[in-house]
Amino acid sequence: MKRRAKAGRSAIKAMNISDNRLAAPDLQEAFTLRLTVGPEDAGTVCDLIAVRAGLAKSRVKDAMCKGAVWLTGKRGGRKRLRKATAQPGPGDVLDLFYAPRLLAVKPPTAQCLHDASHYSIWLKPAGLLAQGTDYGDHCSLVRQVEVNFRLKRPVLPVHRLDREAAGLMILAHTKAAAARLSQLLQENGIDKQYRITVLGRPSPEQGVIELPLDGKPASTSYLLTGYDPATDTSVVEVTLKTGRLHQIRRHFSLLGHPVLGDPRYGVGNKNLTGMELFAYRLAFRCPFSRKEVVLSLDQLSAIPLPPVQG
Repeated sequence: MKRRAKAGRSAIKAMNISDNRLAAPDLQEAFTLRLTVGPEDAGTVCDLIAVRAGLAKSRVKDAMCKGAVWLTGKRGGRKRLRKATAQPGPGDVLDLFYAPRLLAVKPPTAQCLHDASHYSIWLKPAGLLAQGTDYGDHCSLVRQVEVNFRLKRPVLPVHRLDREAAGLMILAHTKAAAARLSQLLQENGIDKQYRITVLGRPSPEQGVIELPLDGKPASTSYLLTGYDPATDTSVVEVTLKTGRLHQIRRHFSLLGHPVLGDPRYGVGNKNLTGMELFAYRLAFRCPFSRKEVVLSLDQLSAIPLPPVQG
């Protein structure tokens, strides 16, 4: 059996994990390895990491392909390193973020709904991260879009959507598009609407939640569109006026009406079919063509949405 190097490797419990997009099960049995390449080190990146980490080369190659290995060059600059045959130079720093359970996950597949060249709009399924983490990016929308366009387009997220949520996301493919779309967001020029199912019946049935989050103002507008007394659940349409972390989920949990299936916030809101939060509608004027772009999941059969009462 290969000897595992003690230096440079730490257990996950000893690390400061700031990325809350990963759940605890993802990081079970995870560890990190940092290797500074010396003049005496010979071989490929895969060879060096396999020896130091005590892993089979096939496992290292898989981790590299999925974005779990990073290279920091002597002159700075940090990037994912995917090519197993790459030859590092003295002074290069290699980081392995190895989470076997996460690497074994087969992510759900996103669907492109609108390609405007400068940007595209995708249906992100629940369970898919918007962006990758240090531990890899094969479970992220960004990586799926990169591969979909055969790595010929940059992929720049314009806004966020929680891993557990499903719905519409805009991804820019040029810096100019990212800047223009971000400006539209800041000016409330992009109408983003969400539909959630919550426990209980919010009262009043229409209003604005003004509760600070993390010491910052946070504002959520909502409208109750349906109530089922048999399950004591309500369908609510939501519009955000601010963009705080997990804002919808936290606000409705604070009101005592948590989102069904939310694994983090709320009590008594378990749901076998997952979290009932959908980013279901986007509407804006394209900053390039000046035409109106409107997409709604109500017009698609891609995912089942809670019905709006009419």
